[in-house]
Amino acid sequence: MAQDSPATHKPSASLVIRNIGLLLSGDLDNPILDADTVLAVDGKIRAIGTQKDIDSEGATVIDAKGTTLAPGLIDSHVHPVAGDWTPRQNQLGWIDSYLHGGVTSMISAGEVHTPGRPKDVVGLKAMAIFAQRAFSAFRPGGVRIHAGAPVLEHGMVEEDFKDLAAAGVTMLGEVGLGSVKDGSTDHQMVGWARKYGIQSTIHTGGPSIPGSSLIDKDVVLAADADVIGHINGGHTALPDDQIEILCEKSARALEIVHNGNERAGLLTLRTASELRQLPRIILGTDSPAGSGVQPLGILRLLALLSSLGNVPAEVAICFATGNTAKIRNLNCGLIAPERDATFVLMDRAQHSAGKTLLKSIEAGDLPGIGMVIIDGVVAAQRSRNTPPATTLPELLKT
Repeated sequence: MAQDSPATHKPSASLVIRNIGLLLSGDLDNPILDADTVLAVDGKIRAIGTQKDIDSEGATVIDAKGTTLAPGLIDSHVHPVAGDWTPRQNQLGWIDSYLHGGVTSMISAGEVHTPGRPKDVVGLKAMAIFAQRAFSAFRPGGVRIHAGAPVLEHGMVEEDFKDLAAAGVTMLGEVGLGSVKDGSTDHQMVGWARKYGIQSTIHTGGPSIPGSSLIDKDVVLAADADVIGHINGGHTALPDDQIEILCEKSARALEIVHNGNERAGLLTLRTASELRQLPRIILGTDSPAGSGVQPLGILRLLALLSSLGNVPAEVAICFATGNTAKIRNLNCGLIAPERDATFVLMDRAQHSAGKTLLKSIEAGDLPGIGMVIIDGVVAAQRSRNTPPATTLPELLKT
């Protein structure tokens, strides 16, 4: 199991990826780029263009062999606890497995699976700061985990949010997973968080585990959190009319998750499309959970939304890359100058009915991942979890 921290996962001085067959930007406004070569320097994208115009002297060289280059995938909804271990499934190495599903960044929706999670204000603040510090210094396989997400509990005051922000906490865990569940109190605390630059996500739908509660459209609208977490339920979804109202009456991000109601996810996508609101769609797995660990959860969502939601595959990929990066204020997720040099190289799975990568995803098949690159460093080569890719990229020079 690969385990890297920022101290060991150092960007290479220069990296060139050439012979790219298809370059997906992650940007809904221009999802396919007309280029076949990308240059990265010190972990950032320096140039995008054609091989003849980009100097690869002295660089690490990757021959994409005509495969597809896309931004690394972002899982907008995970529940980490300690290192690369999840007590929900008593499983080690789950984050490293997600790397082999193309996931290079994760957003914590709360470290609520921590055994004996403290619910007093001092304890919850301490746990959030600990998680933020720990995952800033520990990156399994190179995956960047944005953690330290406290859930709201009664007794919190504005000064607590100021203290959390000063300590480096940038997000709340799912609103509604703690003792604060009413819309008016949620709204007040979300407002305090926003005042100090802390982003918020709200639980949506029925209880996820014993002890949690229903959060319906009225509470979601009253709270006005930045992200409507698992709008398709985690697992139990709201009625269709409530989902449609949330899409129509809120301007906040619409998060569709793997561990939710698939039909409700497709309804959310269709409604957002009709409203011309696709930039609001982001994707997560809502895992680890009682249903398990899903290393290919984001890829499965892409195939689901593209094949049954009638969305071009290059657009669906934007949901898990550029859309999430923009909403979550991340520097990854887009292939553009000065963005993080964090990529996934993939191709159609062997023997897929789809004749190209995009057509295979639109047919409902998962792509085969040939290489994952984080901050200009090769973090994984042929995936141990996806179906085998038709063609694999090659690391030519280091």
